[in-house]
Amino acid sequence: MKPRTLRRRAAAAVAALAACVALTATQGQAQAAPSGVGIPTATRFYVDPHSKAAEQALADFRNGDLVNAVNMAKVASWPQADWFTEGTPAEVRVEVNGLVRRARAVDRTPLLVAYNVPGRDCTQYSSGGAASSAAYRQWIDAFAAGIGDRKAVVVVEPDGLALLPRDCGPDVDPTGELTATRLADLAYAVTTLKAKPRTTVYLDAGNVLWRPVGDMARRLLDAGVQDGDGFALNVSNTHPTDHNARYGTWIAKCMWWATEGPEETRGHTDWCATQYYSPAAPNDGTPGNAVNSADPTTWRWTDAWFDQTVGNAPADALHHFVIDTSRNGLGAWTPEPGKYTGDPEIWCNAPGRGLGPRPTADTGVPLVDAYLWIKIPGESDGSCTRNTGGTIDPEYGIVDPPAGTWWPDQAHDLARNAAPRLTFNR
Repeated sequence: MKPRTLRRRAAAAVAALAACVALTATQGQAQAAPSGVGIPTATRFYVDPHSKAAEQALADFRNGDLVNAVNMAKVASWPQADWFTEGTPAEVRVEVNGLVRRARAVDRTPLLVAYNVPGRDCTQYSSGGAASSAAYRQWIDAFAAGIGDRKAVVVVEPDGLALLPRDCGPDVDPTGELTATRLADLAYAVTTLKAKPRTTVYLDAGNVLWRPVGDMARRLLDAGVQDGDGFALNVSNTHPTDHNARYGTWIAKCMWWATEGPEETRGHTDWCATQYYSPAAPNDGTPGNAVNSADPTTWRWTDAWFDQTVGNAPADALHHFVIDTSRNGLGAWTPEPGKYTGDPEIWCNAPGRGLGPRPTADTGVPLVDAYLWIKIPGESDGSCTRNTGGTIDPEYGIVDPPAGTWWPDQAHDLARNAAPRLTFNR
């Protein structure tokens, strides 16, 4: 067969794949009935036939870039979250309603992210949010109304707990009023969304190398995690799936121990071992009792503390969680030693990363309800500078696109470096 004939056939195949992405959402087995707790393992998530990856597949094909076109068609065949970040209550109600209605039409469950809490992201790359607590609550009311009685999974406010107003700097919240309001707003969002009969709600809890176990456990309890279905980890980050699964399990056990454990431990999430410190570790004089957050092999001491102190907490009493695997296939990025004198922002448009485990509610891991692509693969984290004082991202040699902007080169890299290898969703 002539090379030109092969090329024409390959091009036709790519075009068909990209054009048929929409059909992916209507194929496969029907979703099992909701269990009332977490996400049933047979859940099939909604795939948007008009996603940015689907549009990129067509653009790549038209440009004659068949390799990237196929990769983008593969990415587009997998479910990804829809983020709601602004708008009036009326606008968000219409947009949410439209999404859940389209998902219902093909008997799939949509994944939504509510990201509009006042003062979000401490004026950093993704800063913004509603103008006030009252405005936010009206927005959440409308968000929930848009869902109605249809199926939905909602992740509430990425970074909203891990980056409280009091964490933004000593002059941001000197009285603690802003932090108290943030916690109350998050609790309101959880209870309002969970009041919808078929909505599953996860409150964001940062990632494995951010807040210590006990600190995050306390924040989750203060923000009403007990009124939802659990919490979310690793949103928009690259830390390995198994590391986050371990961290999430510790948090779940810590919350149980500090609320349902022995009387003397009630309220003491601060007594829990962490990824940074464990009372079970030998006191060798080094900070952290020999637990090194950058070396998970030392986390055995944290495991040991939970085994010795918490024991076998009732499985049905522990909070479950979901993990964002949209960019963690190759794990976290570590710059060359000495390359940067300031914070290298390892979380921000980390170079050379790949897609991680595919979205599924059948994880086989206790307490992990789903692996999800919460961060949309290919969207920028912001104009990262690695704290060099300039505007250029030295890892890419350009000014990175603003947060939330589609970045084709990054999308192509994530697909190319996917681990496990990228395939079509069947």
